Amino acid sequence: MRRIIYGLLLAGLIQSCTSAPESKQKSMSDSVSNPVKSEIKTREVVYAKHKGKDLVGFIAEPANAKNAPVVLVVHEWWGQTDYPRKRAKMLAELGYIGMAIDMYGNRSIAKHPKDAQAFMMETLNDITEAEARFKSAMDYAKRLSTADSSKVAAIGYCYGGAVVLHMARKGYDLDGVASFHGSLGTKTPAKKSQVKAKVAVFNGAADPMVAEASIKGFKNEMTAAGVDFKFVNYPDAKHGFTNPEATKKGEMFKLPLAYQKEADEKSWSALQTFLKDVF
Repeated sequence: MRRIIYGLLLAGLIQSCTSAPESKQKSMSDSVSNPVKSEIKTREVVYAKHKGKDLVGFIAEPANAKNAPVVLVVHEWWGQTDYPRKRAKMLAELGYIGMAIDMYGNRSIAKHPKDAQAFMMETLNDITEAEARFKSAMDYAKRLSTADSSKVAAIGYCYGGAVVLHMARKGYDLDGVASFHGSLGTKTPAKKSQVKAKVAVFNGAADPMVAEASIKGFKNEMTAAGVDFKFVNYPDAKHGFTNPEATKKGEMFKLPLAYQKEADEKSWSALQTFLKDVF
């Protein structure tokens, strides 16, 4: 099984990711630095069709949203489970329009790592199509009547973290991107003056899927390209540290995954500061 995970280095976009249907376990990050939450409303939409597949989005926004900044949420390799939807709702409670997007189509959700790998590799083997799917979500969100189309950011978890970093490297018109326990490697490094987004990476210092060489390479790449970036390593945090289901999934599939409450809460608080900065 570990061979499956380490085989995910194709295209340098991803090393692994973890998630699962939303757990009933609650994290204190739901309320970190946000004592007063906005009332929100949610809805599911089909925001585009690509290669015969519906791209299914989940939108969460403040009930009284007007000219609200948009934050796209890109899922893990399992697909758009309840977890990215939960994060979209948390963003809405902070005053943003959170939109969980669908990189696989038809809201395909894997139940086993082999299925997750197959879904993911389909997108990595056709990066042009993956970019088009991301852009469709971004364009749809910018057209929302409640959105400020000039303020768009994207966050991603594991596979999703690699996706948002890729879009930043390609020069997409994003104010900021944030990766949580995502892969850092790439075969298309950022070029000088091409990256428009500010970049934040929240990494587990004890994550065996992100080598020290990858971290060094990423920092050198961002510095050489003149990117405004921050990199945060959380002590003792392993892969998947933001997801309460990570430990169970790790044990189930014999993978080096684990939830860490402290790192989850601190990284979510850091994201809030980052978003205030980019917007």
